[in-house]
Amino acid sequence: MLNKFPLWKYLLILAVLVIGFIYSAPNLYPDDPAIQISGNSTALQVEEADLQRASRALQEAGISVKASELSPRGGLLRLTDMADQLPAKDIVRRALGDDYVVALNLAQTTPDWLRNLGGSPMKLGLDLSGGVHFLLEVDMDKAVSTRLKVYESEIKTLLRKERLRYRSLPAHEEGFQLGFTDSATLEKARDLVRKSFNDFELTTLERNGLQVLNFQLSQLKFAEIREYSIKQNLTTVRNRVNELGVAEPLVQRQGGNRIVVELPGVQDTAEAKRILGKTANLEFRLAAELDAPRATTESFEFRQEGRAPVLLERSLIITGDQVTDAQASFDENGRPQVNIRLDGHGGELMNRATRNNVGRSMAVIFIEQRPVTRYSKEVVDGVEREVAVQAFKEEKKIISLATIQSALGSQFRITGLDGPGESSELALLLRAGGLAAPMYFVEERTIGPSLGAENITLGVQAALWGFLFVALFMMAIYKSFGLLANIALGFNMVLLVALMSLFGATLTLPGIAGVVLTMGMAVDANVLIFSRIREEIANGMSIQRAIHEGFDRAFSAILDGNLTTLLVGAILFAMGTGPIKGFAVTLSIGILTSMFTAIYVTRGMVNLIYGGRDLKKLWI
Repeated sequence: MLNKFPLWKYLLILAVLVIGFIYSAPNLYPDDPAIQISGNSTALQVEEADLQRASRALQEAGISVKASELSPRGGLLRLTDMADQLPAKDIVRRALGDDYVVALNLAQTTPDWLRNLGGSPMKLGLDLSGGVHFLLEVDMDKAVSTRLKVYESEIKTLLRKERLRYRSLPAHEEGFQLGFTDSATLEKARDLVRKSFNDFELTTLERNGLQVLNFQLSQLKFAEIREYSIKQNLTTVRNRVNELGVAEPLVQRQGGNRIVVELPGVQDTAEAKRILGKTANLEFRLAAELDAPRATTESFEFRQEGRAPVLLERSLIITGDQVTDAQASFDENGRPQVNIRLDGHGGELMNRATRNNVGRSMAVIFIEQRPVTRYSKEVVDGVEREVAVQAFKEEKKIISLATIQSALGSQFRITGLDGPGESSELALLLRAGGLAAPMYFVEERTIGPSLGAENITLGVQAALWGFLFVALFMMAIYKSFGLLANIALGFNMVLLVALMSLFGATLTLPGIAGVVLTMGMAVDANVLIFSRIREEIANGMSIQRAIHEGFDRAFSAILDGNLTTLLVGAILFAMGTGPIKGFAVTLSIGILTSMFTAIYVTRGMVNLIYGGRDLKKLWI
């Protein structure tokens, strides 16, 4: 019989629409503004007492807390007003101290039954209030001082190799100094350094009976270090963002020493903030021998409490910068470890140091720049207020001290970590690449109710007006068939939202433009079908046959037109960035859903209403 679907096809269409309504439903539940709290390291867990302390501080400041939640990943304080987020973050950070990371967040309010089915709201781009914006500043002075320490260590090693005796003197901002007992030794040292290092301006002077050789970085090298630091940090931040699995992130340089990071749709902003800003590096040093001169040794404490400090050589074997891969795993006793792979140069240095020192101990030092927030008072417009000033405190502690059993190469393992969380984090940071210099957050925000809500309102209004005009046009031209097309268009919007939620796609303002364009393209298919039905009826064909031919013969034209548009959408997604990708995503998904609703859903409704009936006239 013409224009009749088998039962299974009706049930299939109904099932698809029901699934679409279920997975688009989470978007009806708006997110709560929230403050997320986590430990500065994986070893520090947030406890209920910490949440209560933070809640009390907010209540004393007159900020209402909607609810508090505690999970293995940290604590969450839900607020009632988006405008309270920024002041709440400062209050909580001051109440808890520098051992905790306090970040802005948007907490889902999706019901548990929808979450259990895998439902979650569609991610919104930063222009529509989802995600977080960070502005990080690179500590260039620290970058220079760190590079100077490496140079100083290499030059001292070279001088000891050539048996030239020297005395270390206090360093200065752009270099360091070495003292010699006579001019002849100084000249030999200067000639030797000039052959191997051309990055310094060397000057001599006499002080307290010593011939002093002053090493000062050239302006060209100074600028090169600064440029390298921002580029290395930019690369590392991009790698860390990729490790976090963020969809459509933005990581770009701003000015000479700043990096902008935008993470759309991120829920665990505290984790993102901790991973992005953390400076984790390693140093490998030999334990000092008993008769070693005091000037060549340095004392370090263990991270584990209860162990006595150990004297280590000042000279470095390698640093974490020479790590090419790091994977967390467990040793034969079930304790966490990190498997390390070095680059060629690092493997050669490690082999050279260990093959000549079998039987001695080698220490692995974990270096961390811990943020420290201090508060100073300043007067603005006659009003005294406290301003938070962020600085860094370098912490170097031994995580492993083991006896060298045999010569090591480019692959080995690090043990002595606090737990699986720390081993995973250390592996991630080393794998993503070390920061050339510490960074601190100078700005952090989510798009607030002004810009974000305005964009959402304008975008929704544009979509509603577009839907209204399309619906009126279809009703005016195609009567009852236009009504069916409008119902199918509504289903199309539901399926589009459901698929974007399921795929984790990020909706941006250009994406809303893609949605509006999809509306026009969705009814375009129905226009071709309905026009074909009109033509067939005008040519004397029976109504049932005209409906059948209208859907069948228009299908090839609809398919060809949508495939070419889908191809363009794929090209835009592959080659575009940012807003272009957002437009391409909604356009491409909208084409797929419109093909289903405009052809199968519309035809299903037409078959249910008109199929099998003896019609004399069709209101189309």
